[in-house]
This record gives sequence, structure tokens and C-alpha cells, in this order.
Amino acid sequence: MFMKIAIGGDHAGFTYKEAIKEMLAAKGIEVKDFGPYSTSSVDYPDFVHPLATAVENKEFNFGILVCGSGNGVAITANKHQGIRAALCWNTELAGLARQHNNANILCLPERFISVEDAKACVDTFLTASFEGGRHQNRVDKIAFC
Repeated sequence: MFMKIAIGGDHAGFTYKEAIKEMLAAKGIEVKDFGPYSTSSVDYPDFVHPLATAVENKEFNFGILVCGSGNGVAITANKHQGIRAALCWNTELAGLARQHNNANILCLPERFISVEDAKACVDTFLTASFEGGRHQNRVDKIAFC
């Protein structure tokens, strides 16, 4: 399956974002970098909102966001009606985010996990499938309005 991934975050997630981009490119996955493009201090909503809109509009299969804790990017992305952004710090959570929650954006905390663990989370997230069934009923109830 041809896959397109949107990636972004903030200055505290820049290093892992770059490493993940390289990993995905080596697998032949198309990646669009929404920024930032350096470790200079930035405001993550400036990058998260455009990425979340693009994922919401189905321009990309999935999004990946990286910041220091993962919380800021997850909170911001989840403001978008069609986004289910999941903060994950291990492969079990990354798999369950897809399998049970049909998450479409993976959020990673650069300051709290190794780059190897971050890459493993990405691999798991991108290869796991939504199980549907009883989980679909729950996902359908997420949208409030």
C-alpha cells in the first residue's frame, strides 16, 4: 500500500522528527514535513494545525507529531473534529491507539523516550490496523457536535 505521512512538531521534537523522516524515506514512504526546520524555539500550534487539517482532509494516511512531552501537540491536534491523536511512549500503546481508537496521528515525547523506541512506535502505529467492531461504536461516539 502506498503511504503518505505528514510529520511535524516543535523545536523540542526536531531531532527525532528528522530521524523518523529518514527511517520512513528508507522504507519508500512519502513524507511531508510541516516543520519546524530547526531547533530554534517555535510555537507548536503553528505547525500542528496545518498538519492536522491535512490529515483531517485525507491528504495523508497518517500524521506524526513530536515535541518535548508530546502533550502540547496531542492537545492541539485533538481540537480538530476528524483527528484522533494519541500520545504514545511504547509500542503497546502505539498498537492499541490504532487497533482500538483508530488514531490517525501519533504523538511522541522526545524528552522521555529513546529514538529507537520512537521509531519502533512509528513502525507499530503504521502497521497496526483498526479492529472495528465494538471499538467502532466507541470511536463513533467521540465526535461531540
